[in-house]
Amino acid sequence: MTLERTAALIDQAIAHDRPVAAFNVVQLEHAQGIVAGAERVGQPVILQLSENTIGYHGGPRAIARGMREVAESAGIPVALHLDHLTRPELCARTADLGFSSFMIDAAGLPYAQNVEVTARTVAVAAADRLWVESELGEVGGKGAHQSGARTAPDEAAAFVEATGIHGLAIAIGSSHAMREKTATLDLDLLARIEAVVDVPLVLHGSSGVRDDDLVAATRRGIRKVNIGTQLNDAFTGAVVSTIQQQPGVSDPRVFVGAGRTAIADRVERVLDLLAAGLRRERP
Repeated sequence: MTLERTAALIDQAIAHDRPVAAFNVVQLEHAQGIVAGAERVGQPVILQLSENTIGYHGGPRAIARGMREVAESAGIPVALHLDHLTRPELCARTADLGFSSFMIDAAGLPYAQNVEVTARTVAVAAADRLWVESELGEVGGKGAHQSGARTAPDEAAAFVEATGIHGLAIAIGSSHAMREKTATLDLDLLARIEAVVDVPLVLHGSSGVRDDDLVAATRRGIRKVNIGTQLNDAFTGAVVSTIQQQPGVSDPRVFVGAGRTAIADRVERVLDLLAAGLRRERP
């Protein structure tokens, strides 16, 4: 398979009334494990690189090159996405890095400033045909990824029209970095937003959402599902377990390799869950 554009995967998801999963990459083994898991079930995926992870690597180029190589060698369609960017210079480098989409995160700003920053960024990205995602939580600066924030349907509709955004991350009860599935999604709010917004809706913080809620959200209009924390938990758990079981092991390929396999297993499970849930809805 060739490297696919994010817009193409999103369009396919809309056409087939299903979600596409977007998994966060922290290091090369994440990308390899994600693709391996997706290949097992034959599903397309999006590999995401966050601004925080770019900082960890001291810049985007090395990890971006590795992700692109993994994507280009995959047996399933893979797209590359830059996630939660706050710096305009990183947005401007998206196409140069081989990525076809990014998320501009101005949700921490007051609503009017969020609109201004997002609209300006979307206009600049048009020259490279980039798919741009943004985020909308409460007026006053609460981001959609913060616990307690909620997106108002009328504001969502106005935001999309004012910015020209291609995908909208909404606040319906999930939160980043949750290690237990205790979040409760407001599915009625999701349905109201979906009814008035004409761009694909994105769910952040999916690791903390119960399986039944996650499937229900995809049935009600979520078309991009972001997953990160549960991959890190699986990776770290496998690393710790391997070291405990093999005292004195010093070759990182042994325990890091176990972590990579754990990521593949978790990705396979998530993709199977999403596919099975939709099959139950439409036998």
